[in-house]
This record gives sequence, C-alpha cells and structure tokens, in this order.
Amino acid sequence: MIRVVLPAHLRTLARFDDDVIVKVEGPATQRLVLDAIEARFPMLRGTIRDHVTHKRRAFVRFYACEQDLSNESPDAPLPDAVAAGTEPFLVVGAMAGG
Repeated sequence: MIRVVLPAHLRTLARFDDDVIVKVEGPATQRLVLDAIEARFPMLRGTIRDHVTHKRRAFVRFYACEQDLSNESPDAPLPDAVAAGTEPFLVVGAMAGG
C-alpha cells in the first residue's frame, strides 16, 4: 500500500480530505501510482498529467524521501520506503512568479 499526499485543491476536486492509499501490482513506480489514483478518482484525470501524453503537468512536482522525483522516468522504481508504505509519495503544486 502506498500513501499519496495530494495538494488541497486536488483533494477538494476528488472530494477526499485525507491522504490517498493505493495498491499497485508489481514494482511501485510513478506511472502505476498515478494510474491507481486516476482509476480511483476519475475526476483527477488530466490534472496531474496530460490526458494524451501522460507527462507530468508543468506546475506539478513529485517528491519522496526528501528527493525531487519530478524529472525521473515514470517507470523508475520509487524509493523502498515509499513502496513499503512508511514514507509518502508527495504530489505538490509548484509555485511560479517573480
């Protein structure tokens, strides 16, 4: 079981007030975790990654175990602590401006 922390605006859209717990088959990867989130909360499709290309949206970042995983391959294994459920996978809305 993987614990996913979503930003407040996505939790509101999903009508879910807590961390999301998802189960993935096989090795835990960004792709499988996001697939599981979108399957459970279809209203989030296209908000975290593009509908067609499935690439991460520009103002969304992924973190786990104090590491920025945003530019990692979506099929790269997540850290062991995330796969074990002891550390969360964080989806964070990036800030822009100057």
